[in-house]
Amino acid sequence: MHRQRILIVSPAAARDNNGNWQTASRWARFLRARHEVAVAGGWTAGDPVPDLLIALHARRSAPALAAWQAAHPERPSVLVLTGTDLYRDIETSSKARASLDTASALVVLQEAGLQRLAPQLRAKTRIIHQSAPALRQAPPAPNPRHIDVCMIGHLRPEKDPLAFMRAAALVTYPRLRLLHIGGALDPALLEAAQATAAATPRYRWLGPLPHARTRQRLKRCRAMVIASHMEGGANVIIEAVTSGVPVLASRIDGNVGMLGADYAGFFPPGDAAALASLIDRCAADPDFDALLRRQCAARAPLFAPAAERAALADLVDNLLPATRAA
Repeated sequence: MHRQRILIVSPAAARDNNGNWQTASRWARFLRARHEVAVAGGWTAGDPVPDLLIALHARRSAPALAAWQAAHPERPSVLVLTGTDLYRDIETSSKARASLDTASALVVLQEAGLQRLAPQLRAKTRIIHQSAPALRQAPPAPNPRHIDVCMIGHLRPEKDPLAFMRAAALVTYPRLRLLHIGGALDPALLEAAQATAAATPRYRWLGPLPHARTRQRLKRCRAMVIASHMEGGANVIIEAVTSGVPVLASRIDGNVGMLGADYAGFFPPGDAAALASLIDRCAADPDFDALLRRQCAARAPLFAPAAERAALADLVDNLLPATRAA
């Protein structure tokens, strides 16, 4: 079989270690079984010409998509829409809106994302849930010194790490420890994390950790917090669910689309007191903890690697004509 060439344009690089990079690297791995795949920060006329261009981030990949359309209008392109695309940039950036029209196909990472798109754009949009390999749940320690709850995400405003820091001062259950894993991308938030750690012994900022170490840390936690103001379909939710760790999530479209409207672990965005109450309840109430685990387990099949791989292969096969493959 002729192996066709696919370029994945990702503004995020491995050093960023964020959700967009995880998507780009995972899709490249899935597609390499059947195609020649490269990952780059952009594409301009004069670069090697693949058979298909897949771009992440409507605004940041807009130059690559525009150059691709101008140079090779007969060749297909896919745009994967991130949280900042869906919940900010397509309203404020003409470049982001142009990318929606330019791409041959669009991908959203959870079902609520479709509602952000005009009807004529939904017709060319696929929902592809991201995935993570399941990890065996860590056996509960008989008498743990700490009960850990983690937040995973870089220190930047969209992730609202301040809600997690404020919650650390409000939780009351003994032995609870709130761990934050992520790089400091915002100096003011770094200062806040350091001040919180100094004032609130149960809060610890661990800084950026390698992906594998982060997952091992996550699977030993009682719960994981995602406090974001905007998300397209967070990898960390998938990694928690596939590790058997309940999620405590801000009630925003991107999180509701991942966990389901009836999920019991939501709190109002920015409400540190409500988050602290959920954290205490997770630690103190076995029935509540069991409910969250059941609800997360029911969503886990959506996030199986085989399901994402099959959906991606179907999308690519439909965009790469058999005539060109021959």
